[in-house]
Amino acid sequence: MSCNNDLENVIDLTSSKSSASEAININTVYTDSGLVSSILKSPKMFNFTNMDFPYFEFPSKVEITVFDKNNNKSIITADYAISYSNTDLIDLRKNVIIETHLGDTLITDQMYYNRLEEWLFTNYPFRFISKDRDIYGSGFDSDKSFEKITFLDVSGYVTMEE
Repeated sequence: MSCNNDLENVIDLTSSKSSASEAININTVYTDSGLVSSILKSPKMFNFTNMDFPYFEFPSKVEITVFDKNNNKSIITADYAISYSNTDLIDLRKNVIIETHLGDTLITDQMYYNRLEEWLFTNYPFRFISKDRDIYGSGFDSDKSFEKITFLDVSGYVTMEE
């Protein structure tokens, strides 16, 4: 590192950011009233709960399985995530893919999941693919059961029955 002028490496060396702990092969189960509400899996996690604004960082892949009230599961994957302890908000980034229990797929570069409100949302461009839709847009929000979906600035096609 001493002979390298890479700005990111220099910033990392001078940063006071130091994790409280590190873990590998994470498998965390979240429950609500005794029922499993979500499962988070990741090969690596850094614990920054020692910071003023505590968070957990997942630098190399994360998979979140969310269960709705009928125990239907949808799977969210991303290359990177941060889970903020004080807000119950998970910031998913890079290659975010949601495969719903209905067989639909959403693809975007960033998505937020609010664990407390059980709500997903983004203002990033997305693609939503289902058996009767292939649409693009610049914003999306939905409950975790995907019964209440809102798409913003949509283009694409939707198959309609006569």
